[in-house]
Amino acid sequence: MQLIITDAWLARSRVIHLTGTQLLAALMTSALVLVLLSVGMYHWVVLKGARDGWPIIGAVFQTLTREDVAQRDRYLRENLDLLARRLGEMQAKLTQLESLGERVAGLAGAPTPAVSPAGSGGALVAARPLSLLEVEQAVGQLEQLAVQRTQAFTGLETELFDQKMKRILLPTQRPVQDGDVGSPFGWRIDPITGASSLHTGLDFPALMGTAIHAAAGGIVVTQQFHPEYGNMVEIDHGNDVLTRYAHAARVWVKKGDLVRRGQKIADVGTSGRSTGAHLHFEVWVAGTPQDPQKFLDAGQAVALARASATAKRGAPVVVGHR
Repeated sequence: MQLIITDAWLARSRVIHLTGTQLLAALMTSALVLVLLSVGMYHWVVLKGARDGWPIIGAVFQTLTREDVAQRDRYLRENLDLLARRLGEMQAKLTQLESLGERVAGLAGAPTPAVSPAGSGGALVAARPLSLLEVEQAVGQLEQLAVQRTQAFTGLETELFDQKMKRILLPTQRPVQDGDVGSPFGWRIDPITGASSLHTGLDFPALMGTAIHAAAGGIVVTQQFHPEYGNMVEIDHGNDVLTRYAHAARVWVKKGDLVRRGQKIADVGTSGRSTGAHLHFEVWVAGTPQDPQKFLDAGQAVALARASATAKRGAPVVVGHR
């Protein structure tokens, strides 16, 4: 291809020879320059017109900006409303959780978990949409309330655990399951001397070899043969509470053993000062003998109360002393 350039002032012409490749490159370069110039002019005109408020360009730019802002506001408002509803649901659930904690504490006889009034929130109940700041404040209140609920339930758990441990360590289970009580606690005519004497425990007549169970959990502090008590076991249950099991034929535990409630610790016998096969069972509190029947009656009352509660729930009823 030939390109002829004529200069009218100099009265001469110039011929430029272009190949197909050169012509294509020239056309592409021209198109690119034209596009760049167009883009530059567009941005200059739009930005300057929007900044200086040219009648048409400024109005169009403001309209587009308002629509974009309105769309963002709608999106934000929808999300804020959804978050507000979720916060309201969480607040209602925390309130239900507080009521549940109060009922559980009442049933357990434990102190009602105290929650500071500062943790209560009412910002979510409003006749208008909430702002972002109000939602953030509500979230902060719920976080504080959740921490207080956690602390309250932790305290309740500790209280219930302490009560459970006290029940486990109180000698309320019969050491011999079958049979009636023989000689009760108190003054009686001694079966050997015939004189009046204080009987410091309960007698459980039973066949030789009948299992003797620990009335509560604890640590074996004595396991020996005593001239009067015969083969004897003493268990320390803590809080100055001790139980004594006497006249055994055979003992299955030793000093220092940790025993659980209901564990077999010995067999009924007639060793020591005894007129026949039976278990002599004593309960000592702070070094003073107590009537074991009071502890056994308390255990029976608790078992009956649990059985009654279970029956009301429609579950199978099992009455026991453990």
